[in-house]
Amino acid sequence: MSDEHTELAKLRDGIDRIDSDVLRLLSERAQLAHRIGEIKHGNIYRPEREAQVLRRIADANPGPLPEAAVRTIFREVMSACLALEQPLKIAYFGPAGTFTESAAKKHFGSAPAFTPWMTIDDVFRAVESGNADYGVVPVENSTEGAVGRTLDLLLTSPLMICGEVMLRVHQNLLSKAETTAGATKLYSHAQSLAQCHEWLNRNLPTVPRVPVASNAEAARLAGEDPTSCAIAGEAAARLYELNVLAPNIEDDPNNTTRFLVLASHDAGPSGVDKTSFACSAQNKPGAVHDLLSPLAAHGVSMSKFESRPARGLKGSQWEYVFFVDVEGHRQNAAVAAALNDLRSRVGFLKELGSYPRANS
Repeated sequence: MSDEHTELAKLRDGIDRIDSDVLRLLSERAQLAHRIGEIKHGNIYRPEREAQVLRRIADANPGPLPEAAVRTIFREVMSACLALEQPLKIAYFGPAGTFTESAAKKHFGSAPAFTPWMTIDDVFRAVESGNADYGVVPVENSTEGAVGRTLDLLLTSPLMICGEVMLRVHQNLLSKAETTAGATKLYSHAQSLAQCHEWLNRNLPTVPRVPVASNAEAARLAGEDPTSCAIAGEAAARLYELNVLAPNIEDDPNNTTRFLVLASHDAGPSGVDKTSFACSAQNKPGAVHDLLSPLAAHGVSMSKFESRPARGLKGSQWEYVFFVDVEGHRQNAAVAAALNDLRSRVGFLKELGSYPRANS
């Protein structure tokens, strides 16, 4: 045997030993998680605890695996351990193959039972009724702005935000065909069409664009007609067995969508958190200044401030509600004091939840 073959054999033996050690340690971890489930009667999912574990692992990562890979591996380990008790039931804005499904799996791993619902309202109802433990819905896109229906429902639903997911959105041109020659129509969600507007003007200026309910639906339709194309993500391409004719066609290479994780509760402090709330300013001069001054007075940093018509709130037909995100947990003394001061200054205030801040 040559020296090279001898070295390869030794390296493979080393990998086999490490794999055995990894399996043994995974089994030990699963047994500990199972015991925690017995003590807590099966409910061992805590968003803040998982965020702390992933943060600690990422900080301790010596390489050469990149941080994103390490986070994905440990997310799947935690997901599998949780499923030993009873798989979580996750409702998401579907159908299957959407970016929301990808966001849900990025947050929870692949072990839960995922159910697509056709509207954002359906996701809220599934969690409110107990048909799902958690729900995942889009709330804003870096290119196209807020998802209004999600914001409207947050005002009236008893659900709270217990997590967020940031997903880099890469749009792909898909088709059953091998090229775009002879393409007669292009299906996609209206928001994705807008995100790829300039690319489409340069490359497919004459192909009619047909808005549909979701990118997954666009991919399904393209799968039935080889003369059509769709804009969708890789998950939809795999699901409907489509060719990727052009990857990453979004006009903004940093195109990112933010998703919210909804539950009957928010999360405990993880150490790196956000708090979201909605409030309405009184109709008087300087009202917005009065709204913001408690945050400044208590040294609370604001990361989002957005106004929206107060739909669904009695007597608020012509008023606006402000959706605000601040850094820190609502149990933090400064955040709690700022919210307390704010209540005396605004006509309406609803705390939407505190939760671990997502990694990009």
